[in-house]
Amino acid sequence: MATNGKAAPGTPPRRPKPAPFTPSNARGERPAIVPAEDVDMSFFTEFTTYFAYTLLIAVGHLRDFWGRLTGRTRFATLKSKPQTKLAPLLKSWENFYTRRLYDRIIDVFNRPICSSPSAWITVQERAPHPETSELIQTGKERRCLNLGSYNYLGFADDWMNTCGEPVLKAAREWPTSCGGTRTGVGTTPLHRKLEAKVAKFVGKEDAVVFNMGYGTNSTTVPALVGRGDLIVSDELNHSSIVAGCRASGALIRSFKHNDAKALEEVLREAIAYGRPRTRRPWRKILVMVEGIYSMEGEICDLKNISKVAKKYKAYLYLDEAHSIGALGDTGKGCCEHCGVDPADVDILMGTFTKSFGGMGGYVASSKAVVDHLRRTCPGVLAHDAMSPIMCAQVLRALDIVQGTVKGSLGREKIDALKSNSNYFRSELQAFGLHVYGDWDSPIVPVLLYNPTKIAAFSRECFDRGLAVVVVGFPATTLVKSRARFCVSAGHTREDLDDALKKIKEVATLIKIRYNVSGFG
Repeated sequence: MATNGKAAPGTPPRRPKPAPFTPSNARGERPAIVPAEDVDMSFFTEFTTYFAYTLLIAVGHLRDFWGRLTGRTRFATLKSKPQTKLAPLLKSWENFYTRRLYDRIIDVFNRPICSSPSAWITVQERAPHPETSELIQTGKERRCLNLGSYNYLGFADDWMNTCGEPVLKAAREWPTSCGGTRTGVGTTPLHRKLEAKVAKFVGKEDAVVFNMGYGTNSTTVPALVGRGDLIVSDELNHSSIVAGCRASGALIRSFKHNDAKALEEVLREAIAYGRPRTRRPWRKILVMVEGIYSMEGEICDLKNISKVAKKYKAYLYLDEAHSIGALGDTGKGCCEHCGVDPADVDILMGTFTKSFGGMGGYVASSKAVVDHLRRTCPGVLAHDAMSPIMCAQVLRALDIVQGTVKGSLGREKIDALKSNSNYFRSELQAFGLHVYGDWDSPIVPVLLYNPTKIAAFSRECFDRGLAVVVVGFPATTLVKSRARFCVSAGHTREDLDDALKKIKEVATLIKIRYNVSGFG
């Protein structure tokens, strides 16, 4: 493939060909992954990271003080006097952080694209407005190797060859929107067919689909638990789970990330002491975990966690947003990957945005639970129904993954994703970078630590034709800024080798080889 990512006219879509890759050490064994909490951060790195934040915050406050004193500032919140009769609309720290830290490097976030999110992507260039500093599009475009999109199974690369025909047919036969909720006039035969197919695929009695992945968690949790209930949540769960837990009214306890022993301690204490003040027993306890943690790339220790939940008679809720389609020999997610019977997980949640090239989400469980959600969940009662055209996309993607159409293409995609992910991860580790995550996970985070390196890494990669995602506080802890690579089945080995060469150049330039030297 040409390194500019452009295929010649008439070239057929790229079909992933699995190139088997099994990481091994000198003894032929699969090397162990160091847990995220055990990755060592040198004193020098920690000191310079905190020093950088201290300096940025101090300079930010000085600029705010000068702006209030002289009136020479572009921020209206600093020019106007606070209204004493009203509560502040903006939280002071969040407002300050956005203005004085986030805005300094805003060009590396929210980059607009003008192509499909395939292995190669077209990114629109931006430049600051000369008067307002607002980023405006320059009209220029740049073709980049895409290491940021959730195109796990590569459906964006061969869409016309895989999902295009049934989706275009659905677009001719069905509206783009049902114009109503599922309980109103928003349910079509495509919705029912998709729910039945999802339930069968994940091994549950029934399923209900939603039009948004984030809303699936944030509206489902309040429908399952409430006052008098206890939620025991992994400390690194996604913000959609956090939002749903807070809205539920249930008491929330967290446990150490992906640690079954810590979960058992929390459950034992909670059951022993009961509810606060009254000491009455909990009505029910819900344990919430993720299949793949989106910022860590780590796979849930589902086998041990499910044993603990069963031992203490707690319900288990598994968010498979990033793992469904991406893990397991046949793409059935974390249960298949970990060798856990789906019957041991009470509620399976997932999204269609990552592996299936669509949008929306689902919850699969027993028929009684799903019927309860259809009657009480705000995501079903109040949200517009999932687009029928999107249902057609996910239906075809599921058919391909299961092998009912396109022969072995689905299995080839799953194998290619696993091979690409392990190859990419092993090369970054061998180069001396601090890499989070587990083998077989398509999410490969690389630690940057220092906030100044967030922008430097993204800009240098972009200049070399790589589209990458960088993440900092509050999406991560203050000192654990990182680059998050998402590997795809659509990537060829040549793509990954080209990316690795450029990433190594940037890593050496900005000094992030922390496994080689404490100075980077």
